[in-house]
Amino acid sequence: MSDAPDLKKSGWTVKRIAIVVIFIALSAVGSLVKIPSPIGAAGLDSCPGFFIALAFGYLEGAIVIAIGHLIIGVTTGFPMTLPIHMGVAVCMAICAVVFRFVGIKLLKGKIGLIAAVIIGTLLNSFGAGLMAVFVGGWGLYVAILPSLLFASVVNTIIAAIAFYSIRNSKLLN
Repeated sequence: MSDAPDLKKSGWTVKRIAIVVIFIALSAVGSLVKIPSPIGAAGLDSCPGFFIALAFGYLEGAIVIAIGHLIIGVTTGFPMTLPIHMGVAVCMAICAVVFRFVGIKLLKGKIGLIAAVIIGTLLNSFGAGLMAVFVGGWGLYVAILPSLLFASVVNTIIAAIAFYSIRNSKLLN
């Protein structure tokens, strides 16, 4: 008898794992598209995480967006130190969960997606950006806020539009 866990019983099928891995790869590609920032850790890495949160679930979105942030941290040399970037990754995972909750569960349709974009943007920029205070104080926070806000708007809008475009297709089944 094998001691290996049964993937079907855990809920993690091969298809589900493959989808998560593909979106992590898309986050890696997005992390190479940088948005000018004093710390360099702003880019299109979170768009796949926001999209997969809407399309496939909370956990998938949280995993993809957190790993996506760590990838952009690697490509910029962890400018805020590894522990702070780990904290930002956790904040990003929370952003993805809230993004899905507002966009899918709390409100439906276009209104839900618009609210998700607004709340996701605010959490991602003003909320997760607070981690910079531990490294450079309030001055760094204020300095990075415009680039974080711009990156958040771009990432959440692209994710919401992509999801809205294919929400009723067979691609999400």
